[in-house]
Amino acid sequence: MMTIGAIFLPDTPNSILERGFTEKAKTMLQKVRGTDNVEEEFKDLLDASEAAKKVDHPWTNILKPQYRPQLVMCTIIPFFQQLTGINVIMFYAPVLFMTLGFGDDASLISAVISGGVNVLATLVSIFTVDKFGRRILFLEGGVQMFICQILVGTLIGVKFGLNGEGTLSKFDANLILFLVCTYVAAFAWSWGPLGWLVPSEICPLEIRSAGQAINVSVNMFFTFIIAQVFLAMLCHMKFGLFYFFAGFVLIMTVFIYFFLPETKNVPIEEMNRVWKAHWFWGKYIPDEVIIGGPVGKHDDDA
Repeated sequence: MMTIGAIFLPDTPNSILERGFTEKAKTMLQKVRGTDNVEEEFKDLLDASEAAKKVDHPWTNILKPQYRPQLVMCTIIPFFQQLTGINVIMFYAPVLFMTLGFGDDASLISAVISGGVNVLATLVSIFTVDKFGRRILFLEGGVQMFICQILVGTLIGVKFGLNGEGTLSKFDANLILFLVCTYVAAFAWSWGPLGWLVPSEICPLEIRSAGQAINVSVNMFFTFIIAQVFLAMLCHMKFGLFYFFAGFVLIMTVFIYFFLPETKNVPIEEMNRVWKAHWFWGKYIPDEVIIGGPVGKHDDDA
């Protein structure tokens, strides 16, 4: 029986090919690309798969200079994803809203609202990521989160001050809720899903297991750290906590702008062409690992 996951999240051509189902992998590639003319890309896929089978040490390989971009991205992206401050909102929304002066029921309702916004905004990412690309969603989401965090921190600072004493009017409370929801929406169509998507797109088969392991481990480690220190940070930094996370959002948005090339419609087997064309990563990519000849149209945003 086909599961719901199999319908909405089918196996990739790479994973099917890795299990030995060549024709099924080609059919899936044709479905993904929306055309039957996939011979050249499928040949690259076959070549990469055969080369990957000869690799026994993905953890050693990912440390090689030619995989420096993947190693950095699989470490930095999940690190920054947690330092957006999203877990502060999602884990502690009732506590946060209650601290800001919302009633017990209102704080819970506010948390439910922000959670609903998260779900709906994730759908926006699903339907737009292949149309507009990864970089534009990363950058727009970062700018939107930064603005919202600065405004929330400033509003709380004006109303409560350094001593944490003050009250919020109904208008102020609703404004904060709106800004929080706008922030959650920005995360949900940018750093939320793309923090998992992009690392999976850039790691070739010979280092994919190591790259994904690093990505998940870094993500879970900093999720744990943020969960442990949030309450202490809130007590000591008060409204400054929003400025703290806004600072990291600014840094990570600048990082994406300068160091992450566009990966939309770029097969994993051709990612080395994109890295080679990049102003910074190009020096790590030797000419002999380039598949598909000269760099083409995918390098506009590199």
